[in-house]
Amino acid sequence: MVSFIKSVLIDLQSKHLKLEDLSFILPSKRAGVFLKHHLSTLIDQPVFSPQILSSEEFVEELSGLQKLPNTDLLFRLYETYIELNDNTDQEPFESFSKWAQILLQDFNEIDRYLIPQEQIFDYLNAIKELNHWSLESNPTNLIKNHLKFWKQLKTYYSAYTKNLLNSKQGYQGLIYREAVDNLEHYIESSKGKIHIFLGFNALNTAESQIIQGLLKNDLAHIYWDIDDAFINDSIHDAGWFTRQHRKQWNYFNDHTFNWVTNHYTEEKQIQTIGIPKLVGQAKYIGQILEELTQKETNLSKIAVVLGEEQLLLPVLNSIPKSIDKLNVTMGLPLQYVPLASFFEQLFNIHKNNPKQFYYKDVIGLLSHPSIYPLFSISTQNVSSNIVASIQKNNTVYISLTELKEIAQSHKELIELLFKTWDNTSQIALQSCSELILKMKANFETNKESHSLELEYLYRFNTLFNQLSQLDSTYKYLNSITALQSIYQELLSTETLDFKGEPLEGLQIMGMLESRVLDFETVIISSVNEGILPSGKTNNSFIPFDVKIENKLPTFKEKDAVYTYHFYRLLQRAKNVYILYNTEIDALKGGEKSRFITQLDIEGIHNIKHQIIAPNVPNIEQKLQQIIKTPTVIEQLKVLSSKGYSPSSLTNYIRNPIDFYYEKILGIKEFEEVEENIAANTLGSVIHNSLEDFYKPLEGSQLTIEHVKSFKSETKAMVTKHFEELYNKGGFSNGKNLIIFEIAQRYISNFLNQEIESLKQGNEIKILSIEADEDISIKIEGLDFPIKLKGKVDRIDSFNGVTRVIDYKSGKVEQNKVEIVDWEDLCSDYNKYSKSFQVLCYAYMMKQQNRIELPIEAGIISFKNLNEGFLKFGKKPSSHSRTKDQLITQDTLDNFEVELKKLITEICNPKVDFIEKEID
Repeated sequence: MVSFIKSVLIDLQSKHLKLEDLSFILPSKRAGVFLKHHLSTLIDQPVFSPQILSSEEFVEELSGLQKLPNTDLLFRLYETYIELNDNTDQEPFESFSKWAQILLQDFNEIDRYLIPQEQIFDYLNAIKELNHWSLESNPTNLIKNHLKFWKQLKTYYSAYTKNLLNSKQGYQGLIYREAVDNLEHYIESSKGKIHIFLGFNALNTAESQIIQGLLKNDLAHIYWDIDDAFINDSIHDAGWFTRQHRKQWNYFNDHTFNWVTNHYTEEKQIQTIGIPKLVGQAKYIGQILEELTQKETNLSKIAVVLGEEQLLLPVLNSIPKSIDKLNVTMGLPLQYVPLASFFEQLFNIHKNNPKQFYYKDVIGLLSHPSIYPLFSISTQNVSSNIVASIQKNNTVYISLTELKEIAQSHKELIELLFKTWDNTSQIALQSCSELILKMKANFETNKESHSLELEYLYRFNTLFNQLSQLDSTYKYLNSITALQSIYQELLSTETLDFKGEPLEGLQIMGMLESRVLDFETVIISSVNEGILPSGKTNNSFIPFDVKIENKLPTFKEKDAVYTYHFYRLLQRAKNVYILYNTEIDALKGGEKSRFITQLDIEGIHNIKHQIIAPNVPNIEQKLQQIIKTPTVIEQLKVLSSKGYSPSSLTNYIRNPIDFYYEKILGIKEFEEVEENIAANTLGSVIHNSLEDFYKPLEGSQLTIEHVKSFKSETKAMVTKHFEELYNKGGFSNGKNLIIFEIAQRYISNFLNQEIESLKQGNEIKILSIEADEDISIKIEGLDFPIKLKGKVDRIDSFNGVTRVIDYKSGKVEQNKVEIVDWEDLCSDYNKYSKSFQVLCYAYMMKQQNRIELPIEAGIISFKNLNEGFLKFGKKPSSHSRTKDQLITQDTLDNFEVELKKLITEICNPKVDFIEKEID
């Protein structure tokens, strides 16, 4: 395969032109490196390198203007905006920057296509006047402001461009317009200088006029890189622009349109591969490269072209170890660097200038990998201690002072992270720069292992220096929001550039970097609709029909540009792998690109299609099973001597593995910050409040006066217990205030029910409140002591009948405290756990001789108070509706059998802890 660049150089030699005297103009800088390489293969003696320029460099030289970065252009436009508007009409910079970016793009397009400014701005204003939506004779302020904006566009443009031209600076479009104006003078002063334009396709009006002017005066040669299959097909988008040039340029009336090749129809191996997700594509690219290296393919003839820039890091991580040389021509946008997420969190924390910080923001910042190592002291980490303290004390909001108190050491670093930015950009930038220096000092202790992190820090340091310079020059960053908007703009445009040997090894690039270059093997990723091509995006103030009228580019032309690049990659290639994402994405769709369909319809090549998926191993989901080793048995003996609670036994019934983790291994649940009051906290508050009310009445008769006095103290009592249990978490607003009110309502409703019961003549005597019970039981076959322990919420006498009562803050129905067969009691947690618990309490009380049978035992459900006291009941096995709700000795004897069976199973060395599937 002879590349396009080499073909051009050979042709120039055949015309007896001295290559070193020519001026080469290329679509990109990168192509210049390859041009020098091919030039070196054609000369037999040392020569001076010819002038090699990218099209933008050439036009900038022709215009005499210096191109400004986008952010500088934005500030300069705001400068103009401020001058042209009164203080009352001025928008702050942060809101201005949102629409000004689009306006700059439109200015750029108008100038690149040499549209008469007066004409288009007056045209736009007239359209808006006709189309505005109000039929009122006196327009509202909103409509006036809307129309005023369109009237002022011409004024903005004139003042802005005048300002830039006075300082010999400009944006791309203005530079192109000035270059066209200077063309005649340039032609006069460049007699005898030959310009070589090669590899161009889509040209704006300014470029077209410049090239035609040089061609007309015999100061240039132009080499198109177009295939016969595209240019001579009247509807093929890959030849859209070259067909127009051939038809519209006067130069080709007298000169032949050369350089139409026939490479595309040559035999090619083309495969289209559908793969789920971006990472799937990255991994498969690695697999393709592995296969290619095994065939001893020349790596410099392979190009990986990424349709989406965020694929770069996954692809780099997927490259086989056998590939030791590669060249990455596309930079990694700084927004994808890990350090970017740290500064994003920092900006978000300080954006609203808070006095206290939300605990999740604090934990997220302190736990970030970029800052976490800075808090280390020998084996301890202060950051971890702060996080642990926040979780332990249930701190939802925390101040800088509190953070410093918890930290004890590293107060300077805490101060740097959390001191107020006072909504001032200078303080923010100073803090960010100091943090970068601290991170740098930490990484420099071991430079070799942190070389990449240091490179990240260098780029971010440069970025913040740029922001500082912009801030000191223009003075428009008056808030953190304004600073953040410009920071994000820079972050998306600045890149971390890779170093490599451009002529050796595997080439990894974006679609635009592939211009003019040729490879034998091409791997193209993300060939999906909405990506290649990008489709109907219209980020412009200029309506579609106005663009058509003024011959401005629309999405149609943009699609044609990417169609050309796509097909040009295929033009001289022999092996092509086209990858696309098969998964549906809400924003980009999951549809393969029309390019793939077009390749099929053309019928020129035999396309091999396949859909693949990662090789996911079929992992059999086995229920966990823990063997009771001698160590486990010893731990069970210790647990038995301490005592089993009813809740621990029902936990075993629910899932033996949970019982094993909690009681044998001693693993506690992760202690999270309880941002919203949890159900267990609500339950504890209700239990503790009722205990404080009723405990002094043990052994006494309950009266209406007692209950009324409790009612008057309800709010104070609930507040006291919430403060004790909820630590520093607030409950004065939001969901927590609702839950606080619910707790009061539950207790108040319960007390109202007690008053109503007493009014009806019922006698209630409080026998015991929150009684701690602890009994020993003997189980045949187990030769070690076994205890049962628990706390009974309330024992009272109701009209002479003793009741064992368990409070539940959740909803419990009557059928949850009833059983039919005793054998089922320990089998189903959801159905029988409540019955098991109340029977446990009754059993313990009887063993302690604290009660006389028969008794009643049951539950008071605060979420189901209308049902009253839900008594335990034993239903007969027959269809009879009568049920026994009195607990007799026979009831407890039957329960004891099931209880001993359960404990025997827990302690049996031959019965493993087997996980249950929980619905």
